[in-house]
Amino acid sequence: MDWIEALILGIVQGLTEYLPVSSSGHLQIGQLLLNDGQPFPGGLTFDIVVHVATVLATLVILWKEIIWIFKGLFKFQWNDETKYVVNILVSMIPIGIVGLCFKDQIEAIFEGTLVVGVCLCITALLLALTHFYKPRERENISPLHAFIIGVAQACAVLPGLSRSGSTIATGLLLGNSRKSLAQFSFLMVIPPILGEALLDFKHIFAPSTEYLAEHGAEVAIAPGVLVVGFLAAFISGCIACKAMIALVKKCSLIWFAVYCAILGIGVITYSFIA
Repeated sequence: MDWIEALILGIVQGLTEYLPVSSSGHLQIGQLLLNDGQPFPGGLTFDIVVHVATVLATLVILWKEIIWIFKGLFKFQWNDETKYVVNILVSMIPIGIVGLCFKDQIEAIFEGTLVVGVCLCITALLLALTHFYKPRERENISPLHAFIIGVAQACAVLPGLSRSGSTIATGLLLGNSRKSLAQFSFLMVIPPILGEALLDFKHIFAPSTEYLAEHGAEVAIAPGVLVVGFLAAFISGCIACKAMIALVKKCSLIWFAVYCAILGIGVITYSFIA
């Protein structure tokens, strides 16, 4: 991977992490297009770097909300901020179970361009439902709804099933207000992404025999290339995060559904003819 490819893939990651179109699916598609139909050597290291970059982008854009949460939390009272933290913790239960117990098995079973295409179409269906089904809105997210949204996030470990698209669409279909859901859906993914990065590090520094047999040893990527990918993902992530929060509050997600459907059908077609 050279720095131009890292720049392109970093921008792709930064934009699609927040737009409801699947960052994992787009990263896979981007690597196939840039590398003659094959993933880049050292791709796991690059994925970790750009995902951490988008987490940092979330912290930068939502710093006021994060400070508000911590100020209230350290009052050691049962207040709105403490309830918010409880909801985030509840939302992490499903992805925690999946990530710790089933992540490697899921990745081994559900891989390939066909899976990406099908999951993109499922993302399109979820987003389209939010356009046609609009329940009465409630202002605050309940722990039960937080858990259900967390289940949607856990399902999004499948490549092509958008994490932000799944959580936002599920929240809207449950009747949560757009204003509260926009920031919650981005804040709730911070711990899982960091946790996933830590789990992936073991494949780099202490790979299992099974991982080595399937993937081989991780190829080192030049530090300068990783820096380019990190900066590209961070800058584009800041832009996309801010834009997506505004879009969720005001606009329909139907055009993202159309985009995911077209791309998904294209990827499915490619998987059969390639």
